[in-house]
Amino acid sequence: MIFVAVLCAVVAALTVTLVKLLDYLRRKDVESEARRILDQAKLDADNIRREADLEIKEKDIQQRAQREAEFQKIRDELYQKERALAKREDELDAQAEQLRKQERIVETTQRKLTDRLEEVGRRKEELQKLLDMQRQVLHEVSGLSREEATKRLMDVLEMQLQQETGALILRYEQRLQEMCREKSREILLTAIQRYAAAHTAETTTSTVDIPNDEMKGRIIGREGRNIRAFEKATGVDVIIDDTPGVVIVSAFDTVRREVARLALNKLIADGRIHPSRIEEIVLETQQELDQYIRSMGEAAVQEVEIRGLDERLIYLLGRLHFRTSYSQNVLRHSIEVAFLAGMIADELGLDAALARRCGLLHDIGKAADHEAEGGHPKIGAELLKRYGEPAEVVHAAVGHHDDLRIENPYTVMVVAADACSAARPGARRETLERYIKRMEELEGIAGSFPGVEQAYAIQAGRELRVMVNAKETTDETAAKICRDIARAFEERLNYPGEIKVTVLREVRHTDIAR
Repeated sequence: MIFVAVLCAVVAALTVTLVKLLDYLRRKDVESEARRILDQAKLDADNIRREADLEIKEKDIQQRAQREAEFQKIRDELYQKERALAKREDELDAQAEQLRKQERIVETTQRKLTDRLEEVGRRKEELQKLLDMQRQVLHEVSGLSREEATKRLMDVLEMQLQQETGALILRYEQRLQEMCREKSREILLTAIQRYAAAHTAETTTSTVDIPNDEMKGRIIGREGRNIRAFEKATGVDVIIDDTPGVVIVSAFDTVRREVARLALNKLIADGRIHPSRIEEIVLETQQELDQYIRSMGEAAVQEVEIRGLDERLIYLLGRLHFRTSYSQNVLRHSIEVAFLAGMIADELGLDAALARRCGLLHDIGKAADHEAEGGHPKIGAELLKRYGEPAEVVHAAVGHHDDLRIENPYTVMVVAADACSAARPGARRETLERYIKRMEELEGIAGSFPGVEQAYAIQAGRELRVMVNAKETTDETAAKICRDIARAFEERLNYPGEIKVTVLREVRHTDIAR
């Protein structure tokens, strides 16, 4: 038992000793590893420090090179500025030298001018003395006082000045008229060239084709009751002659004539022709034509590009499609006047839309002249004022025939466009009797003035050549006669467009050498 205890004690002592030995050896290994790690860390730190030193040195070298480049650039710029300043200094020196030269020239010129002024002053004094002496001699020779001589001289000068002033006024008036005529002709030609419209002549009769002669008897009816009922319902004359296959409808009112033509075509197509059916067809055709008239007015408004027009005015515009003037369709004439007035307004820098509105509505009175008293300009102006049109449009309607003083440029443009549209070749036609009567009226009015020897109407009555007696007239009175004849035409005659009056005064001197 004791042995076992001793053995245990020995084993325990050995175990403790072994543990301590192992612990000692373990500490030795750890210290060795720690020293190795420290040495390696010191070595790594030295390497990092050397690399950092190298990097710092490289950056320092790069920064030095960059600063050196910037310094070189600055030195170059300073050098260029220094050269520019030196060049500028040389230029300033040259300018200063030039200024000194100019100052010397100015001083020399000023001295010469002063000397010249003094010389002029001396000569002026000498001239004044000579004039005084001459004036004294003239007073002594003529026996007139200074006031009397001055009065006579002023009278002579006033007379000469009046003659020269009259001639100058006449010359500048002619020049101004030529300039205005040339400019207006250029504007009108530009507008006419930009707008070209076709023209068709209107007549007072319409023809209706019928399938056979038996239909003529049906149209006439028993004892003529059908044709009488038709003429009463439509207000037209129906002409049935020996011409095969044709019935003629005649009326000056184109709306009635169109209603009659359409209604007659419907009756022929329907075949049932009797008084009650005639009245029914005519009423139906009138309603259809009213709708057609409104569509024609709307088409005209859209073509001219006008907005905000009253419905009643649109309907009246459509009625102008069935109205003619000297065989010219009034609606097409109004559309043409609208476009021409708008183009003239464009050339003059004015409101083209307002000018087109004035041109389209200037003849609106012709659509209602049978419903009111007065001429179509007055009727049209009252209609336009009633339906709220602008003052320019109203004045263009009432003044487009020069019946009153022109107050705005749009009326003048409408007057010019109206004359251009009416004067186009083929636009209007006149009878031979009316043409001859107008020629005689022109020549008769011109021949009634004193001093007129002969008068000739040429160019279809658009120009009048007047020959005056050179002994009874002067250039000034000839100009007055020309103006008086033109005013007489405006007051006494109605004519489309304008009439040019030319007065000729010729002086001839004849002598015979023997």
